[in-house]
Amino acid sequence: MTAKTEAHPAPPTRIQENLLARRERQLLQWLCARMPRWVTPDLLTATGLFGAFMTFGGYAASNLSADWLWLAMAGYVVQWFGDSMDGSLARFRKIERPSYGYFIDHSCDGLTTALIVWGIGTSPYVTMDVAMVALVGYLLLSIHAYLAARVLGEFKLSYLQAGPTELRFMLIGLTAMMMVLGSGRGLFGVISGFDLFVGTVGVILMALFVIQTLVTGKRLNVLAHENR
Repeated sequence: MTAKTEAHPAPPTRIQENLLARRERQLLQWLCARMPRWVTPDLLTATGLFGAFMTFGGYAASNLSADWLWLAMAGYVVQWFGDSMDGSLARFRKIERPSYGYFIDHSCDGLTTALIVWGIGTSPYVTMDVAMVALVGYLLLSIHAYLAARVLGEFKLSYLQAGPTELRFMLIGLTAMMMVLGSGRGLFGVISGFDLFVGTVGVILMALFVIQTLVTGKRLNVLAHENR
């Protein structure tokens, strides 16, 4: 009697067209070649999640002192390292587990995004209401990417030539501005300049979700007619 084997779907094609993609891949390959054997993809995934908790803690503690924002910025670096290296190391060592890796990695991505945006909302610089607009926008666009990976076999990792790495740079810059400018309240009435920036980013992400949904729906409709 032969043992049953689980059928795994083919991994989706990764589409990554952000500005830093080529240089980032070169850096990741360099790091993978020098990574000690005891470092595993799962350990790197956990490291990325730990970085998200660092960022959350830094923003939350900034209510006590702006110096805690250094912890938030360091958290972005740790999170990038873990999140970018886990899949890269698995592919470099040819030990990929496509279904497991896809599920765990993107489950952690959802929690990471929530932690970072919750942290921004707990800080004295951005109100939680505005932070939730950005969180909804990011998660909607993430949902679109996961759905497109299922129905088109394409996993889009960047929009408007920007991906997660560019977003981290933007957030680090935003955090540095928080340290320099303070809360920024009073310039636009009851909201701060940081509220305005984060809210605008959230609206842009929602608009991208709507546009990409229409584009993907049109593609699927054309494919459906072609396959009849």
